[in-house]
Amino acid sequence: MPYSLMGTGVFGLEELEGCCVLASRRVIMKWITRILTGVLVAQCGFGTAALWAQSKPANGGEAATKIAAINMRVAIASTSEGKQAATQLETQFLARRKEIEDLNKKVNDLQQKLTVGATALSDEEKQRLTLEGQRLARQLERKQSEFQEDLNDAQSDVISRIGRRMVEVLGKYAPSNGYGAVLDDSSQSTPVMYASTDITEEVVKLYDQTYPVKSGAGTAEPKTATKPVAKPSER
Repeated sequence: MPYSLMGTGVFGLEELEGCCVLASRRVIMKWITRILTGVLVAQCGFGTAALWAQSKPANGGEAATKIAAINMRVAIASTSEGKQAATQLETQFLARRKEIEDLNKKVNDLQQKLTVGATALSDEEKQRLTLEGQRLARQLERKQSEFQEDLNDAQSDVISRIGRRMVEVLGKYAPSNGYGAVLDDSSQSTPVMYASTDITEEVVKLYDQTYPVKSGAGTAEPKTATKPVAKPSER
């Protein structure tokens, strides 16, 4: 549930609703599935929907004509490294999320106390509670902003790492399986209307073979050698 100070209220701050949506457990666990194409373009070098296109014929023969599609959002989220990173981020930001929740409760409790005691409290007590509420509300707003910024930075680092590696894996998989181009059907700006073959699952498997995760490790290291992945069947 988004954090809110119930409108402007007596503390004189604008509504903070939604400014810490990513603080909830449900959203943190789904962060990696919400990758924007713009982030991928900036950090992974995806200039268009075509993530990989063969510029020269493989093995000196005729240029490949097969075209496949991949959903990069799903691919990144489905890798073992992506799943591990999501869990690590949840753990990393759990304490700060709890701190924000506790602080938000204190602000709401003060708001409620002032509302209920509007006629019973002395003017001096009202003034004291109002000043305390304003102080806590400013602190809450600052902590929420810092939390959001730090979480976004941490997400971007993971997305950048996995995205670059995914492109490298794709660059090896596509030519060895006879594909002349691979299109990203998760792209909003250049949607793929039709592709006979989706290679998302196969590329994820190859990624996990190339970059196996280790328990407690933040970064996966590539294997020196991997078994070839079988060609996907035409769909």
